[in-house]
Amino acid sequence: MKNQHFLYVCLAAMLLMQLCSCGSKFPDVSQKTVFRYNESAGITSLDPAFARNQANIWAVNQLFCGLVQLDDSLKVKPSIANSWEISPDGLVYTFHLRSDVLFQNSEVFPGGKSRTVIAPDFVYSFNRVTDSTLASPGAWVFSNVARKGSYIAFEAPNDSSFVIKLKNPFPPFLSLLSMQYCSVVPKEAVLKYGNDFRRHPVGAGPFVLKLWKEGVKLVLVRNEHFFERENGHPLPYLDAIAISFIIDKQAAFLEFVKGNLDFMSGIDASYKDEMLTTDGKLNPGYSKGVRLLTGQYLNTEYLGIQVDTNLAIVQLSPLRMKKVRQAINYGFDRRRMMRYLRNKIGVPGTGGFIPLGLGGSDTSGKTGYGYDPVKAAALLSEAGFPNGKGLPPVTLTTNASYLDLCKYMQSQLNEIGFDIRIDVTPPATLREMIAQAKVNFFRGSWIADYPDAENYLSLFYSGNFCPDGPNNTHFSNNEFDRLYEKSRQETNDACRYEYYRQMDQLLMEESPVVVLYYDQVLRFTRQNIHGLGCNPMNLLSLIRVKKDVIVKK
Repeated sequence: MKNQHFLYVCLAAMLLMQLCSCGSKFPDVSQKTVFRYNESAGITSLDPAFARNQANIWAVNQLFCGLVQLDDSLKVKPSIANSWEISPDGLVYTFHLRSDVLFQNSEVFPGGKSRTVIAPDFVYSFNRVTDSTLASPGAWVFSNVARKGSYIAFEAPNDSSFVIKLKNPFPPFLSLLSMQYCSVVPKEAVLKYGNDFRRHPVGAGPFVLKLWKEGVKLVLVRNEHFFERENGHPLPYLDAIAISFIIDKQAAFLEFVKGNLDFMSGIDASYKDEMLTTDGKLNPGYSKGVRLLTGQYLNTEYLGIQVDTNLAIVQLSPLRMKKVRQAINYGFDRRRMMRYLRNKIGVPGTGGFIPLGLGGSDTSGKTGYGYDPVKAAALLSEAGFPNGKGLPPVTLTTNASYLDLCKYMQSQLNEIGFDIRIDVTPPATLREMIAQAKVNFFRGSWIADYPDAENYLSLFYSGNFCPDGPNNTHFSNNEFDRLYEKSRQETNDACRYEYYRQMDQLLMEESPVVVLYYDQVLRFTRQNIHGLGCNPMNLLSLIRVKKDVIVKK
């Protein structure tokens, strides 16, 4: 630990020297504004084609840009495309690009300079994501794009116009293009670095990579060529971003308390009661140095159940039986769980899988499950296991961060006849096991990729079985598939939302998932940090963030 701390100090010193080595432009290193946060999950790639999890997405979002972006209200706003038109039939999207967007300075360009982003760059970038040899997890984004022969129909009539043609109308498509998978990359960089592009990103975003010691430190510095301005001022305001990778969340929390980190997202059981009151407010003892930002979060936390009876892990499991799955849903008190284990951060998951705030979500409270141990016991009896007699043990696989919640559910479910065992697995290992359908009962979460309920329901469409798609439970239902396919072609929002509601109700009836809660964005910052927004997708955008420099006397 001491050696690691020494390395942090050395890297920080290197960053400061690099910042002040740029000549008279940075005359006083004490005036540099470096935004510091920790990423305990680690970062595996800075290639937007592999921006699959939040850790990668946050870093990629600082380095790259796409056609459009979402604001904190999840409205689609211009980015590299300053305007666009959609054909009356909803099939053709024509984007008009800004002429002042440059890729960062890089050795891949003549003289190590930059060059202008043009429409053919988007043709290349999007075709790259769909290339099966790359195996990008974002290829599904373009599954509805029409084909022209053996190629996806992305077109660049000229350098400033980019056209996408769809097979079927899909109203959420524009917001889907705000995903980091859809960032523009230069062909020159990909050809030069190949698979190592993950470590040598070249983008048009607000920051550029300066240093990456994997598992230790990642440093980004301001992109002097970034095209966005605010009130005439060039963006971003920050000079640099420094990301550490302290795995232990309690240790990272202590670094935040000491002032060595500027930002912390979410809450961990190890310091929950230290930072928050029982009502989820900031502990008054931290009010002078810390600011708490909260807001709605498009994140459903759940337990997933593998239901594909073609798999060996399912054939002998009692979870293959719907009534057993329903008994689990009725068998624990979500409201009590949120009160005592989450300090009321989030909303108990007594509705459907679609989180509150999206069209089609359950606002009546009739779709999901409340706490009813009597009904749970009755369902077990109907399934052939009265008082749990003869019911085989069930193993719930989770990671350490959710162990307290899983133990709570274990205790209540065991009281009604279940024999729940808990297997704690490292997060990366668990994600891989889930993606490969190698775990039967698991703790999962789904953060919206784009703000439409279709994104949540796609997890249960039979055409999206993992590992090729996000259907990790291998749920398959003909009626669900029929409604899903109809909803994707429906341009009337009210009709589409009604399809969503019907699918959500069917999903809860079949119970391939146990909804735990709908999460809440929770952001802690130092008081000298300004302009850090709070959005329902918990996307970290540092373009407009400012940091007051505190001069030590």
